[in-house]
Amino acid sequence: MYFTCSLFIPPQFSTNDFRRKWDRDLYRERNIKRHARVCLTGKWAPPIKREFLHHRDYTVDLESKVGQTILIYKTTPQAEMGGFYCKTCDCMVRDSINFLNHINGKKHQRNLGMSMHVETSSLDSVKKRLELNRKKIEEKPKEYDFEERMKELRQKIYKRNKESKRLRLFFF
Repeated sequence: MYFTCSLFIPPQFSTNDFRRKWDRDLYRERNIKRHARVCLTGKWAPPIKREFLHHRDYTVDLESKVGQTILIYKTTPQAEMGGFYCKTCDCMVRDSINFLNHINGKKHQRNLGMSMHVETSSLDSVKKRLELNRKKIEEKPKEYDFEERMKELRQKIYKRNKESKRLRLFFF
């Protein structure tokens, strides 16, 4: 049996050994030539040093599009079509679960300039983190006034109802 691969040496005689035999000298020679060609042309770029993976400093807004109705035309830009649009990767994801998978995925993190490796913690960084957590616990929690909160919610509901009535009158 003969293969089209140029590095494969067909057996000279019939044996019971079915393993491929490779011409190592030819492969080594080609590798040296390729390496020299790449070094001379300068197309061999050194590996990119990416920063370590770290947590997001923003919250992912998944609830803002719940209950919205959008008209989509052929001329509508991809970023305004239904679903979740990722500006970093320039891609559209149809549902929230896949959007979260995309944001946490390797492709998106690489486009942000991060590797999927986490920085190893040192003793000093752990001590700083424990001190920061201790300060957070010691801070006095904000006291909420129930009546004031209910008043704010009623105002939001009133504004939303007023806006929906205005839109109904506008479209019908």
